[in-house]
Amino acid sequence: MSDLDLGVIGNCAVAALIDRDARVVWYCLPRFDGDPVFHSLLGAPSEAPDDGVFAIELEDHVHSEQHYIENTAVLVTELHGRQGSLRITDFAPRFVWRDRLFYPQALVRRLTPVSGSPRIRIRLRPRFDYGSVAPTRTYGSHHIRYVGPQTTMRLTTDATIDFIRDETFFNLSTPLDLFLGPDETLQLGVKETADRLEERTLVYWRTWTHRLATPFEWQDAVIRAAITLKLCTYEPTGAIVAALTTSIPESPGTQRNWDYRFCWLRDAYFVVRALNRLAAVRKMENYFRWLMNIVASLHENDIQPVYGIGLENRLTEREIPDLPGYRGMGPVRVGNQAYEHLQYDNYGNVILGVAQMFLDRRLLSPPNRADFQHLEALGRRALKFYDQPDAGMWEYRTRANVHTTSSLMCWAAADRLARIAHHIGETQRASEWRASANRIREVILERSWSKKRQAFVDSFEGEYLDAGVLLMTEVDFIDPRDPRMVSTVKQLEAVLGRGPHMMRYEAADDFGAPGTAFNTCSFWRIDALARMGRIEEAREYFDDLLKLRNRLGLMSEDVDTKTGEMWGNYPQTYSLVGIVNCAVRLSRPWEAVI
Repeated sequence: MSDLDLGVIGNCAVAALIDRDARVVWYCLPRFDGDPVFHSLLGAPSEAPDDGVFAIELEDHVHSEQHYIENTAVLVTELHGRQGSLRITDFAPRFVWRDRLFYPQALVRRLTPVSGSPRIRIRLRPRFDYGSVAPTRTYGSHHIRYVGPQTTMRLTTDATIDFIRDETFFNLSTPLDLFLGPDETLQLGVKETADRLEERTLVYWRTWTHRLATPFEWQDAVIRAAITLKLCTYEPTGAIVAALTTSIPESPGTQRNWDYRFCWLRDAYFVVRALNRLAAVRKMENYFRWLMNIVASLHENDIQPVYGIGLENRLTEREIPDLPGYRGMGPVRVGNQAYEHLQYDNYGNVILGVAQMFLDRRLLSPPNRADFQHLEALGRRALKFYDQPDAGMWEYRTRANVHTTSSLMCWAAADRLARIAHHIGETQRASEWRASANRIREVILERSWSKKRQAFVDSFEGEYLDAGVLLMTEVDFIDPRDPRMVSTVKQLEAVLGRGPHMMRYEAADDFGAPGTAFNTCSFWRIDALARMGRIEEAREYFDDLLKLRNRLGLMSEDVDTKTGEMWGNYPQTYSLVGIVNCAVRLSRPWEAVI
């Protein structure tokens, strides 16, 4: 059983990870990249090894069951014991109220006895400053305040406060509600509040999923992936995080522990594209708002590959001494040094991520010509850097090359600018951008093709294979049936393929050769096979990958190809994007089955 067999609840402002026994093991405040007040996923300080968790413990517990309420982000866990059973319903409120979205920094936990005489205890043990500070607790008749250096949390409940304070086992004879939120008094009783919040949150999610343009096949997988992708978007700014966690190792004992709670331009492009395919275009509009703030702040500076969700441009990386790490595999890192990298593919990722904005007539806030001119400035930098060395999409920390994928995305920047210019009637600009795109394309075809390897390789005049070149078909750079692309896929499968899995690259990186497969690359391969006409193979591989999801339909970044165990930060938007894209690509059309 994987320690990443976790449910996710959230409201696009905060998110929590809950294990199969209903323990909240990860929850950051005041937002995704904030202080993990519940951090037991990454361990706890040696002086308080049982802290950093919000648990509902059943005496004589035997087993548990867990599921989402269909088409929602509301999680239900049933704990079964020798004396009785209970149901725990968990959610973060989100709905439209008074003509605006309501998404407080709050969790709601509803406890209901199901059978017998369940005896439970509630262990609510937050800590602050990444586990280094224990809270000061104060008490009222129906609440407990947990006071930290910068944050105060309030639990409001109809459970007996003494039992929670002393962590006493007690009989759960009637339903109880727990509202953990800001240090504010509820306007209504906790039960009435929880009733209203649950009802409205269920309506919100069911309405949202009702509007999705899902494929016929794999609907459950697509809907769960789409909801979780949405949970990884930060409503106040429009940013999209790569994952909700930090420092889950890419593979055991490797030091490949990174903080993914930020907005990578590359990852965000893929999320936007996947949600667009499901007709969830509002996220594209929100992301466009965040992105254009980044563009406006550049002032001729190089674009960074990653920014904070509040537009922060410095994400200084540091190690946390008080948390031992996932399964004791530290270090725990906060911040990400990748913000200092030169990764020239991001000029293309920006333009690819917003290109549909200029063509889609459904939007409430369409871009204008000034926005196009801002993107042209990025395009000019892509023309300048497309054949210059950088850290590449895999973010090598100690070496630079002219990476094929970086050049490819610079081509995509020019290509999409030509398409946008044509659509908005800028005929001369369209011609100029098309000429630039054609020029870059010829250079890539010449310099990234290896006669020796009979494949497009990782860098200009390079010799190693890289699964990233599969994106050549994704961005419409080359016909998938072009003999060079067919040969490239064949070589990639022979060297990097592991059954349905694909490793990222052939050459060792700063930490040696990767030991796990990167799920995204496996999905890229499936997409490429489908485009080449190898449909049945693609479907078989896709079904194999779907079996790697946990019980709740979610995936992390990496997988052990031998055991199927999940590794890497969680839930990983890249992996969820792969589920959506491949299902849309491979599904039989609705017309064929109705």
